[in-house]
Amino acid sequence: MRRVLRAPLTLLLVALAAFPAAAAPAGHTAGLVARDVRAHEEARARVEDLREADAPPGEVRDAERHRMDVRSRLWDLLWAVERGLGDPVAVDPAGRAGHCPLGRRSTPPPDAGEDDAWAAPTTGYRLTAGYAERGRHWKHRHTGQDFAVGSGTPVRAVGPGTVRVTTCGDGFGNQVIVRHRDGYFTQYAHLSRIDVRKGQKVRAGQLLGLSGATGNVTGPHLHFEVRITPYIGSAVPPLPWLARKGVHPEQ
Repeated sequence: MRRVLRAPLTLLLVALAAFPAAAAPAGHTAGLVARDVRAHEEARARVEDLREADAPPGEVRDAERHRMDVRSRLWDLLWAVERGLGDPVAVDPAGRAGHCPLGRRSTPPPDAGEDDAWAAPTTGYRLTAGYAERGRHWKHRHTGQDFAVGSGTPVRAVGPGTVRVTTCGDGFGNQVIVRHRDGYFTQYAHLSRIDVRKGQKVRAGQLLGLSGATGNVTGPHLHFEVRITPYIGSAVPPLPWLARKGVHPEQ
């Protein structure tokens, strides 16, 4: 029997905690979100195990189809709830929602070609608040990884993808969300400047903007998050995800 990697308990707890309490019925909906986040990560691990074991193509396709079905179910659930709660990513993907201080944007460069290399989202950082941590600065648990850097530090795409949204995301301040070829999304929040546009293709290491202190912060830093969908509530542990891409941020 092939081993199926199980999502850690913190994955379930963070999915529950990150889901907005205003949702109705909150407990039932949060439980569905947590179930689907966990099911997706188990399905993703199953697909990877099958590929590593050189399983028959049909078996791999069936496993991948199941993963995509779970992802679609989670996407629809979160979109409906987040739209009702006014999340600007769900309400207005064009980025007109919200008002945050924003430095002058540079002219976005031309669309980048594909590049298989992956990189850390910034440099000269110190890792601070991690995924699933508790603290007085968050209502529940922390849903990403914080990179402590000075304001104005370049923030770069960790891998090739397409900019899904640039907007002011309430507590996240100015944010960029990139969709990658494997279907995951990366979020870069609290920016002081944004240098890309929605729909733009980016390569690994391409400048997205500059770090800052917009939104709910106590000082300048980059909040980096990995999500199954572009919406709040579908975050997964970011450092293990980066490690699977060959990126190992250091303390």
